[in-house]
Amino acid sequence: MTHRRDLRTLIEDFSFTLREHDKAAIIGEEGNGKSTLLQLIYDARLVEDYCEYTGEIVKDGSVGYLRQEFPKAQSGMTVYETFCASEGFYDRTAEELTTAARRLGLPLDFFYSDQTVGTLSGGEKVKLQLAALLIRRPSLLLLDEPSNDLDIPTLQWLESFIREANVPVLYVSHDETLLENTANVIIHLEQVRRKTVPVYSVNRCGYREYVERRAASRSHQTQMARKEQAEYEKQQEKFRRIQSRVEHEQNVISRADPHGGQLLKKKMAAVKSMERRFEREHEAMTQLPETEDEIFVRFSPDITSQKGKTILDLHLDTLAVEGRELAQNIDLHVSGGEKLCIVGRNGAGKTTLLRHIAAQLLARTDIKAAYMPQNYVDGMDLSLTPVQFLSRTGDKDELTAIRTYLGSMRYTAAETEHPIAALSGGQKAKLWFIAMNLDRCDVLLLDEPTRNFSPLSGPVIRRALREYGGTIISISHDRKFIEEVCDRTFQFVIRNS
Repeated sequence: MTHRRDLRTLIEDFSFTLREHDKAAIIGEEGNGKSTLLQLIYDARLVEDYCEYTGEIVKDGSVGYLRQEFPKAQSGMTVYETFCASEGFYDRTAEELTTAARRLGLPLDFFYSDQTVGTLSGGEKVKLQLAALLIRRPSLLLLDEPSNDLDIPTLQWLESFIREANVPVLYVSHDETLLENTANVIIHLEQVRRKTVPVYSVNRCGYREYVERRAASRSHQTQMARKEQAEYEKQQEKFRRIQSRVEHEQNVISRADPHGGQLLKKKMAAVKSMERRFEREHEAMTQLPETEDEIFVRFSPDITSQKGKTILDLHLDTLAVEGRELAQNIDLHVSGGEKLCIVGRNGAGKTTLLRHIAAQLLARTDIKAAYMPQNYVDGMDLSLTPVQFLSRTGDKDELTAIRTYLGSMRYTAAETEHPIAALSGGQKAKLWFIAMNLDRCDVLLLDEPTRNFSPLSGPVIRRALREYGGTIISISHDRKFIEEVCDRTFQFVIRNS
């Protein structure tokens, strides 16, 4: 499978059989072709504009596919119109629809709602798509980031849904907790040697076991390779001394001593034979493990918020969107250096609240705030390249710094010249992190900041945010992010109508 734009091979010689009870998770860094692989399996026409492939894909029965991003064409439709267009909707009884709604934590009349899809929260849109899949009863499920934007109770439901599904499930997820609780097969796609060589592995075990086995294997292989290399270098040093001595003797031997000359010829033949043997042994030596390098991200250590400084002192009698009241009597105080996470059910108004907070803090001159939206393309000109998006002055030093940051985030040279529209969700998220660092922001407003980072990049991002010296006000359903980064949570409850 090859990307047309830069002719980069994403997957090569890939072979995998999905078994009846498999819950197989595809993991890998951003831009490695995970979503593309799912789309290709579902319908090759979805990727034909930017990707080409050779090989055979055999599917038995109907396939249900959950997209990573909700189709824009459906945004103007009502919820009821969306379900009317879904296969199998009219074949389900009212009892079956009610059961599906309850399993998803949706109102019992959700299927018949006249609410416009575009006004649903991110999590509600995911639930809508999952509900449409449930009523179709497919024989195979392909899920692309199903946990995106789901609240924690629904995430726990999703884990049960995947584990208990009576059909095989092949899915992409960046949620480490979900992977730990659901996957029994791990398919790892990697790009090694500076993203020039694709490799993959299929591991029939749980995610945590895979991570531990991989780390142990890498450590053991690294130790063996370094030990063998050290022994080889000692061996080579000894060999070079022998070779040098024999060559010296050949140079000084008298022509009047033919017998000695014959002995030296034999010695030199033995030396050459030894050299060839060492070369063969060197080729058979344990090599350092070829695995994809982790991203590197760290905020400048001198970016800090003054401890005790009032960053936010918010009092709202009501919070509403499009005339719909979401919450009343909101009181929220945040001091410098705090790391706060706003949590709550989907549709409670968390994003609306964070946008309200952003409008206040971005206008302040005594702090340098940045707002990372849930939808990464908000505030991005998709026609720009990553370098153009990050550049503020265009001077040489700035461009050098930008390319250094992009390199540390594992962008290839070709990817830095792609328009942002061609980048994966995780690659777009990386641009926000780089921009916040380059702009030296001391207050970060983050709406689901980890949702598109791979499970291998996630720990790096969490560590960077945990060590960040500024203030963070965030929304997240990422349980590891909440536990490892945030020192306080603000519970946002849906107001009863």
